Amino acid sequence: MDIATFRRTLGEAEPPRDLAPALAALWWAGKGDWDRAHMIVMDIDSHDAAHVHGYLHRVEGDLDNARYWYRTARRTPATGPLDEEWNAIVSELLARG
Repeated sequence: MDIATFRRTLGEAEPPRDLAPALAALWWAGKGDWDRAHMIVMDIDSHDAAHVHGYLHRVEGDLDNARYWYRTARRTPATGPLDEEWNAIVSELLARG
């Protein structure tokens, strides 16, 4: 799947079934459902989930918490526009399959 296809699925009621949890969280975030996205990644111990978790706390405006999750993901905290970060994370995760 490419990012254009992923974006088109945001018009559906549920995410595609074969999405990894970090991508599913980004799908819900793309629909504006922060709580559902957060519930998915908050108990997953992976660098991808931590990266998405950092992004979500940045969306929330909790930058201290976001920095913690970026460190956990071994990522530099993002500072650019949120939509660019969402696109970059989605693209990265989709490229890995």
